Amino acid sequence: MRIAATSACAALPLLLAACAGPSGMQDAQVAGLAAAFPRHDAVLLGEVHDNAEGHRLRWQALAEAVRHGWRPVIAMEQFDRERQADLDRAMRTCADADCVIRAATPAETGWDWAHYRPVLELALREKLPLVAANLSRADAGKVVRQGPATVFPPGELRALGLLSPAPELLAAQRREVADAHCGALPASMLDGMARAQTARDAVMAQAVAKASLPSGTEPRRPVVLLAGNGHVRRDIGVPRWLKDASVLSVGITEQAAKPGTYDREILVSPALREDPCKGSPPPGRRASRTGG
Repeated sequence: MRIAATSACAALPLLLAACAGPSGMQDAQVAGLAAAFPRHDAVLLGEVHDNAEGHRLRWQALAEAVRHGWRPVIAMEQFDRERQADLDRAMRTCADADCVIRAATPAETGWDWAHYRPVLELALREKLPLVAANLSRADAGKVVRQGPATVFPPGELRALGLLSPAPELLAAQRREVADAHCGALPASMLDGMARAQTARDAVMAQAVAKASLPSGTEPRRPVVLLAGNGHVRRDIGVPRWLKDASVLSVGITEQAAKPGTYDREILVSPALREDPCKGSPPPGRRASRTGG
């Protein structure tokens, strides 16, 4: 399913409600997406990190599903896995999203938290658990330079499936890394960065799988993962690592992806930004580099 965004409003009468403002996001297609969430063990919702329209639409679908009784665990790329205890404590003691952000993130962070505050406020209000799903930048850097064995002990490497990832997966990730950096990276860095991207996907998948397990008297719970479009791709992302779960992958993209990349795709208007490939070889690439 592809949902056109506000740039297509004049041409698509069915989307006029979605163009009217926040209340218009309750249009039939967005409601249909929200209604699909409870049919799956894991829902993976992508993003272009700096696209406010995509964030708003995603939140509307998530809030709509929760309003109708869906009670997921919310796993987020924006929190590193080492901060889970801080995040748990913040969710018990904080009254607002800014308190959670201060408690569970480093002083310097590259995330624009304005996009994520509505999700955190929803989790606080509805008492939905939050999961820190990401491999930290420091650990990802170690994987790039020295390989995954410098970060994960043998047992965890095996549990994550990183002892011998499929060669075709690493090759595909290598191509994606090269493209995401406008072809400007030296070839010597591509293998390490492909391994790091693969490790991040495996870690996020592990976080999703663990979050869904029964806890005490609570039954198995559904999980929604909020992460960049590259991570939620069915062909090379987190879904490859979730073997025993019903997964719905939703790309929220500025350009239509190849068939099979996502189960569903939401098209949004491109954000206004400087060309990320300006001055970088090869010339002529103008795709967003902000959804990995």
